[in-house]
Amino acid sequence: MIRILLLASAMTLAACNAPQRLSEIGRGPQLSQIENPTARPDWRPVSMPMPTPQAPVHTANSLWRPGSRAFFKDQRATNVGDIITVLVSIRDEAQLENSSTRNRNNSENMGLPQMLGLESSLTRILPGTINPANLVTASSTGGSTGKGQIQRTEQVTLRVAAVVTQVLPNGNLVLNGKQEVRVNNELRELSINGVVRTQDIGSDNTVRHDRMAEARIAYGGRGIISDIQQPRYGQQLLDIILPF
Repeated sequence: MIRILLLASAMTLAACNAPQRLSEIGRGPQLSQIENPTARPDWRPVSMPMPTPQAPVHTANSLWRPGSRAFFKDQRATNVGDIITVLVSIRDEAQLENSSTRNRNNSENMGLPQMLGLESSLTRILPGTINPANLVTASSTGGSTGKGQIQRTEQVTLRVAAVVTQVLPNGNLVLNGKQEVRVNNELRELSINGVVRTQDIGSDNTVRHDRMAEARIAYGGRGIISDIQQPRYGQQLLDIILPF
């Protein structure tokens, strides 16, 4: 029995990432090493619909190339490995309220006062006190009342530098950025991924988050305070599997 308990405890610790948390006691969460985003096991190249490529047309005695997006070359990010600052400014407000009320009353009566004289045979099957004119009487009453209200306000304002990990055939840039900040024993993590057009990059080499396609923005953290604010793993497991 003791071996089973020890084995269950070891499995629980492994599932809860407890060894890492135990190693951070007294030191707080440790920052992860800077790594190549394309070397991560979960990294996948982006594949999106592309327009038909067209060969550039050169005009004699002209400095301007047809189809060129800029006359003078600037320092904005255009190649793999370049850095772009993404401006994240999210302000969402939602307020929904609905109510519903439903009432229903049903009443059904069924009898067999006369049916070719067969009604007299009912007393042979049913008790003698049966009344053929009133065989079945059913009634039902139902009602439901529902009311719901949602009020949410979210505001996030951040700046994060992202690296160009891929240049698509049409010139769009795939960005991947991650930022970690540790304050005392709390580690804040910010990750951002998406696709941007070079035309949307500002002269200061910044781009707004609402100009990113397929944007994935995550802002969270881990540490002592974050652990206290979350339910324990056992409670989370019971919330998932218990039907009541």
